[in-house]
Amino acid sequence: MRQNINTHTPWEAIAGYSRAVRIGNVVAVSGTTASNEQGEVQHPGNAGEQATYILRKIEKALHQAGAQLTDVIRTRIFVANINDWEAVARAHGAVFGDIRPANTLVRAEMVDPRMLVEIEADALILDKS
Repeated sequence: MRQNINTHTPWEAIAGYSRAVRIGNVVAVSGTTASNEQGEVQHPGNAGEQATYILRKIEKALHQAGAQLTDVIRTRIFVANINDWEAVARAHGAVFGDIRPANTLVRAEMVDPRMLVEIEADALILDKS
């Protein structure tokens, strides 16, 4: 059974994607930026704060799919400016320091220059009994 999780941002409707998709015990969270439901970029100019905002947005999508941050097995981080890597890595570490998913961080061009960070996540929900 497939469960699509939508947060109703303008981008989801335009591009035809879901914030997250759950099939069985696997949850894939789409590339997520620091934009609110109206598409407004949050924390312009601050990559670390954008990363924190994004990770909380991912956490909400995971919860809607029946998953938790502790179920995340991989994250992918894209930064517009490679010099922001440390601030973004620290935000990631503050959330995932004890969980320690596999991770990749690369420089990439964003669709909106105010977006400094984009993050994806994959989760595997295991039977906790």
